[in-house]
Amino acid sequence: MRYGLAIGLSLMLWGTARLGWADDKQTERLEKSAQVITEIMHPPEKGIPKELLDKAVCIGIIPSEIRGAVGLGASYGRGAMICRRGGNGPWEAPSMFTVEGINLGFQLGGQSTDFVLLVMNARGAQQLLHDKTKIGADASAAGGPVGRSAEGATDLQLHAEILTYSRSRGAFAGVSLDGQMFKQDDDSNEKLYGRRVAPEDILFKGAVPAPAAAAALDAALTQISPQGGEPFNSN
Repeated sequence: MRYGLAIGLSLMLWGTARLGWADDKQTERLEKSAQVITEIMHPPEKGIPKELLDKAVCIGIIPSEIRGAVGLGASYGRGAMICRRGGNGPWEAPSMFTVEGINLGFQLGGQSTDFVLLVMNARGAQQLLHDKTKIGADASAAGGPVGRSAEGATDLQLHAEILTYSRSRGAFAGVSLDGQMFKQDDDSNEKLYGRRVAPEDILFKGAVPAPAAAAALDAALTQISPQGGEPFNSN
């Protein structure tokens, strides 16, 4: 009897530890995302053009978790996506996501790399809410321009629904993520919010308040781009 009770208590403690570890992982991802966007935008002449960031309705950040597999070039990463309320209001609660594909390993030489995705309109944001979205096919995408101004951006960049960037070994540049599979991370959202919440409810409907873990990311984006975007219902 005592032996069975001890095993039961051990399993409960193990489960609690795992839950705490999972919650810590979501917090760590959000805190790293805040650090990434802050560092990328300083100095501004080497970051995302401010005028493009101000036009974005959402932003996705993958902090240093994608790695290429030797010989295969396979890749996998976890990130956080956050949108402006209604498309043009203050930054809201984040929704977790994953990106996976087979070509980033070749592009990056197997290096750990930060990625940023600027979502430029409501259609691009809606596409990323699907169960699986292939970047460049289901949603138009292009490597984004870098620098203080977007004056030199091509028509492809200016008309893309998603602009993509990478930072590896301190070098920041527009990079193609065509072919990568974007998927909302429902399990991580459940751990973050303590219940099952649909990504659309988080990003489009404001159904949940931003968790304390997202405070640093919200503050960073508010400082860098407090206003901008466009109403979601305009597309």
